[in-house]
Amino acid sequence: MTDPLYELLTPYFDSPQTPRPVPTSNDPVTSQYLSRLTTLPLSSLAIQEPQSLAQSSHSTLLSIQSLSSRSHAAVIASADHFSSLEESLPLLAEEVSKLQIQIPKLDESTATFSSTYSRSTENEVLDRRKRALLMERNADRLSDILDLPNLFSSAISSSAAQGTSSINNYATALDLYSHIKRLHFLYSESPLINSIYAQTESAMQDLISHLITSLRGQNLKLAAGMRTISWIRRVAPELEVTINRSGNQEGLLGYLFLVCRLSTLVNMLSALEPLRQLADQESLARSRNTSITARAGKVNGSAYQGGQQSERYLKKYIEIFREQSFAIISMYKSIFPTSADGSATAEIPLPFKSAGPKSNLQPKSALNAPTASPSALATFPSHLTDLLFDTLKQYLPNVQDKTSKESLLTQILYCAGSLGRLGGDFSLMLAMLSSVEADEPVSSYDDDESGEGEWVEVMKKHRELAGRLEALASGVGAGKGIDKVGSLRIKS
Repeated sequence: MTDPLYELLTPYFDSPQTPRPVPTSNDPVTSQYLSRLTTLPLSSLAIQEPQSLAQSSHSTLLSIQSLSSRSHAAVIASADHFSSLEESLPLLAEEVSKLQIQIPKLDESTATFSSTYSRSTENEVLDRRKRALLMERNADRLSDILDLPNLFSSAISSSAAQGTSSINNYATALDLYSHIKRLHFLYSESPLINSIYAQTESAMQDLISHLITSLRGQNLKLAAGMRTISWIRRVAPELEVTINRSGNQEGLLGYLFLVCRLSTLVNMLSALEPLRQLADQESLARSRNTSITARAGKVNGSAYQGGQQSERYLKKYIEIFREQSFAIISMYKSIFPTSADGSATAEIPLPFKSAGPKSNLQPKSALNAPTASPSALATFPSHLTDLLFDTLKQYLPNVQDKTSKESLLTQILYCAGSLGRLGGDFSLMLAMLSSVEADEPVSSYDDDESGEGEWVEVMKKHRELAGRLEALASGVGAGKGIDKVGSLRIKS
């Protein structure tokens, strides 16, 4: 129902041409204001209400002006957007309809993608992506694996440059080799691991060569030799293959060690080449003197008086031979105790060759017995004695001075005693030297005694001296043994 007061005031509202709309009777603000007017007295309606309306209108105007000053840009932009809203809404509706049409296709594509690239199914793209991600996560490890051949080669090169004293480098190289072998065993189907293993095996041959070369060093000690053999066992286990030798088992490493040390001995003896050349000149001079004496038919003619250079050469030769032969065999027994124990039960065969057409130093039972294949250590001393006696047979006849020859024979006996401590005494082989000297022309000092008596006398003196020294060492004859030993000095 329309308010009477609203009807009464309707004629006084603004005309329709004004921009302000006419308030309706249902407007809450209008109804509230009309209700307030009915509660005011007539005096307030006539005086106070117009002032209140004017004050509110002025305050509202100031607020609108302030708002316009602060937000005129936003108001203008809002007005522009509102003006373009009529064009945007149809476009929005059109795009929404298109989206509704494409949603089924999108859903179908999503389902296809989900089924194609699901983790439960195999897919080449996913596998390639997984491998790429795995390689990215393990890039540092792959880089370390690729550096293994270079590290291994560097360790070998530094070890070869520093020799057997470089323990850490050899140990590092062997640790790297063990790690690479373990990788190859675990990932034998990987082309990368196979390539790294092939490079390592190629470098390993260099390491084995360096280790074998180190066994040929002149100053090889027992500790260095044991370390080198243990390293060779690790890098070349095929050398540990045992060979049946007369019921004993010994590996190829023992043969390798003896061959390397024998090569070192030969090289050290070859360093005496200048002295040997001088001794060869004396041998040539002696042979010429022998031929001249034989043609002249003189038995007691002018004898050959040389031999000083041969004496110097043989002294150096025997000294090097004694030191190195004892070191080789003792080191072998320390490094290969099993092989040494096996060969110790058998007697070391020494090369007792025939001293003449009627001499036979071996019994017939030994000659007719079937020959067994001896161990390397059993035959090695005989090879060393052959090497020594071939030199003695060639150059010892050049020494014509009796004192010098006895000194050399005594030095040979000391060498035989040194090897005798290891089971290779060859002192009885001095008889072979007397058979060689029997064919030589009689010299000035051979008028009273033959060559055979000479070496027998030297051996008796040597044994007498050795017995007195043993007695002195055991405390027997401590008071008078010194004078007797001191009086028996052989000029060297």
